[in-house]
Amino acid sequence: MTKQAIIFGSIGTIVETSEMQRQAFNRAFAEAELDWEWTRDIYAQMLKQSGGRQRISDYADKVGGEVSAKALHDRKTEIFGEMMIADGLAPRPGVLPLIRFAKDNGIKIGFATSTSRNNIEAVFGALNGALHRSTFDFVGDNETVTATKPDPEIYHRTMIALGVSAARSLAIEDTAVSMQAALTAGIDCVGFPGAYGDASEMDGAIRIVDSVEPSKLPFLCEE
Repeated sequence: MTKQAIIFGSIGTIVETSEMQRQAFNRAFAEAELDWEWTRDIYAQMLKQSGGRQRISDYADKVGGEVSAKALHDRKTEIFGEMMIADGLAPRPGVLPLIRFAKDNGIKIGFATSTSRNNIEAVFGALNGALHRSTFDFVGDNETVTATKPDPEIYHRTMIALGVSAARSLAIEDTAVSMQAALTAGIDCVGFPGAYGDASEMDGAIRIVDSVEPSKLPFLCEE
């Protein structure tokens, strides 16, 4: 069935930021004089749950600390934004060709993220013109929804905004927990794991790819 919308589900489907985000968390912890350090292995486990603030809260419960998860996450977001602007970002493999394909074929493009607006603006700023917010027909954020992934709310809101059905939509997600939101909404999902993603956990994906260039997704225009 020909797709009418391609929905990028997370920042990580557009740019690779996992290591930068891990470092931003650790810098925020150090500034708060917390004896916390999220190693790569720890952070890989953290990514199995959606929502940075919730990860902080859960970790505090685990290690027995009392912190303001919101304040810590807000500071992490600031640090992350500064790092992105300083270092710059590039789109992940195939993202730009897929967007060009969508534009050429009248396919709408959504961004079903529920991260903060500041994070989203920082990402587009760090892309240095390679990709613009205006490229997307809809961009979600944490003020768009009341529940974070794996709850499917952001996907339902994205489809309403785009005026498309689940059957006519294709989601792209980089983690198993975020992919569950798309699947629960009834949307076919392509797994596009990033540096910290685990393809073996992405059960239910119609395909798992290392690039989203159109040639990797021939079913986009199947009748």
